[in-house]
Amino acid sequence: MSDDILLRRDVASISYLTMNNPSKLNALSDEMLAALQATFDSIAEDDGIKVVVLSGAGKAFCAGHDLRQMTAARQSEDGGAAAFGDLFDRCASMMMTIKKMPQPVIASVHGIATAAGCQLVASCDLAVAEEGTRFGVNGVNIGLFCSTPMVALSRNIAPKHAFEMLVTGEFIGAERAHELGLINRVTTDLATATEELAGTITAKLGAAVKIGKRAFYEQIEMTLEDAYAFTGDVMVKNMALADTEEGIAAFLEKRNPNWSD
Repeated sequence: MSDDILLRRDVASISYLTMNNPSKLNALSDEMLAALQATFDSIAEDDGIKVVVLSGAGKAFCAGHDLRQMTAARQSEDGGAAAFGDLFDRCASMMMTIKKMPQPVIASVHGIATAAGCQLVASCDLAVAEEGTRFGVNGVNIGLFCSTPMVALSRNIAPKHAFEMLVTGEFIGAERAHELGLINRVTTDLATATEELAGTITAKLGAAVKIGKRAFYEQIEMTLEDAYAFTGDVMVKNMALADTEEGIAAFLEKRNPNWSD
């Protein structure tokens, strides 16, 4: 396997990203965060990519922050305060980039996804997990409440379930994660299930998916009345696309649409 900390492989209109530091369980080190941020920024500008799939090399998806790097930062005069603040800011920026980029991002999860690794799963638009995968926001077990992972987690699952995970540090399995809404699918064949989901999305009109993803995250923060007003305008703009006109015509004429993308 390549020595690159993040691998990218584009197949047709799907970009497959693999976090590639298995000896550290693909921890979100400074280097990993920088690689993810730069790659997500690049893909966001790539009109040829419709879907992103994010996975981890080795036996785990991602074990969260690099605790050795964090411990080393304590040697500074301020005890690491500035370094920790910068780390959490960079991590939050990367997580928010996933929501802001036009392409849907699918987490393809196996092994474990813990602390900021679980945050990463929760930050992705969709998630598929292999049977036996375990999820946890377990920082409390070492005296560090997972406050930043809490942001993404509490926006995926009900508050009491999220707080239970955070305050107990206990792990949940893939089936429970599915029940709670953290992941979309559980499978015995992770690669195939992920590819099928990605392929289903790529078959849709890319422009409509981009419009829809942005609108989804914007409206969810609005009041009901504002959300309907906002999404009505979004629908008008979507209807104005020539490819949407073609899609409707194809449906009425019982044929496949001839979309430009």
